[in-house]
Amino acid sequence: MIYDVVIAGAGPVGLFLACELRLADLSVLVLEEAEDARAPLKRLPFGMRGLSAPTIEAFYRRGLLGDMAMPQRAKDDSGGSAATAAHWMQQARRPGGHFAGIQFYEDNIDTSKWPYRLPSPAGTSMMVEMEQLESALAARANAMGVEVRRGLSVEGFDQSDEEVTIRARGEMFRGRWLVGCDGGRSTVRKAGGFEFVGTDPEFTGYSVQAGMADADKLRPGRHYTPTGMYTYSPPGTIAMVDFDAGAYHRTQPITLEQVQAVLRHISGTDVTLTDLQLATTWTDRAHQATAYRKGRVLLAGDAAHIHSPLGGQGLNLGLGDAMNLGWKLAATLRGDAPAGLLDSYGSERHPVGVRVLDWSRAQVALMRPSRSSRALEAIIRDLIDTGDGATYFAERVWGVSLRYDLGDSHPLAGRSVPDFELVDGTRLGALLGQGKGLWLDFDAHTPLRALARGWSDRIGYVASDVKDRLGLSALLVRPDGIVAWAAEASLDQEDAAQAACRWFGEPGR
Repeated sequence: MIYDVVIAGAGPVGLFLACELRLADLSVLVLEEAEDARAPLKRLPFGMRGLSAPTIEAFYRRGLLGDMAMPQRAKDDSGGSAATAAHWMQQARRPGGHFAGIQFYEDNIDTSKWPYRLPSPAGTSMMVEMEQLESALAARANAMGVEVRRGLSVEGFDQSDEEVTIRARGEMFRGRWLVGCDGGRSTVRKAGGFEFVGTDPEFTGYSVQAGMADADKLRPGRHYTPTGMYTYSPPGTIAMVDFDAGAYHRTQPITLEQVQAVLRHISGTDVTLTDLQLATTWTDRAHQATAYRKGRVLLAGDAAHIHSPLGGQGLNLGLGDAMNLGWKLAATLRGDAPAGLLDSYGSERHPVGVRVLDWSRAQVALMRPSRSSRALEAIIRDLIDTGDGATYFAERVWGVSLRYDLGDSHPLAGRSVPDFELVDGTRLGALLGQGKGLWLDFDAHTPLRALARGWSDRIGYVASDVKDRLGLSALLVRPDGIVAWAAEASLDQEDAAQAACRWFGEPGR
């Protein structure tokens, strides 16, 4: 059997991409090395992840948002969950996020500066548990008919002009396309000869759960010190960074003695650890593939880009890759993709990766244990506590500022479509569940209705007024929820047709 697409990696990115491809009724095989999807680091507290606006909107539009609720378990001494017990939640002001540990607050954010956002069930940020996220995506993939094979890691592949032959632990699989979603140490990326460039690590980060004989020696919260940075959440959850150029990461086993020595060095205390319950290391290494496609092989998620987990943007970056790639690869396989559509995946998503990697590097610069970094920290603290500062940081952290350069002069083109509410109460999000494009015609233009018939197999047509038009008359929305074309008072039929041809190919195909 030859599959339409073989995906390496059954993490959130691989599973979400598989679901996107199944919307087009393509045959999809996912190969995953791990026998069991469950792992302690995917659960609270270390498994907690923040979802940004583009990710929340993607899940909302595909009917997945309700499946992402965080489970109520891991109770603390006060009866609250581990998530609500985290130090950054126990504050009088509601934090909106942080930059290198410096928080901005929601009461400072001026949402009036985002004129194309409307009230929606999809908010700007939410917390999820990694295990729950993967479980929800796996359930959806299974229900949609995705074939997932566990215990099979991709070892290599050969590609021709027509297909890719994949080797996985003695078995051979054939696919018309192969997508590497197999993480930062991606075999697909290495075997495919993708160039992976960037900056080397400055520190080893530690995430630890441990017992302590004298926990009162550590102050709860996040703290910069002359030797590094640590965050402590009672009774025994610790994150810390040691600026050792990443020397300890994956070079030797993590021991109680090593963790205690690093903690004492960074905290400046003689705290004693009694046992090590869970521990992992990470670094700020930031690398990115120079291209996301080679022939019939593509990369997405951590296989295409890696950076430190500071600010929690890696998961969102990868899921954004999947949302952008899925419909374009599907159109290519169906044969109705316009020229260059699949290449637009790389041209749109690579710059987004560049911005996120630089955002991560900037946080590292602020965290360095130096006098100049502490001086810069003081300035950032002042700026982030202003209205303009908090709004800017929210735009970046929440993903509100995301806009693809589509070469269109309308300020909404390239942005996420607002969640318009139709006069009958239907929301736009409910109209994008099938992975097709959408014409929104608020004035029921006869020429646009006639034009839409040519793409009726790829683009839905809705003629309805909405409760808040935002000054618009009609829009063309891509399957990933990005506005491809927008018209205000007057309608240019030729301009609308050109936009449809650019993203959906010729009419009637």
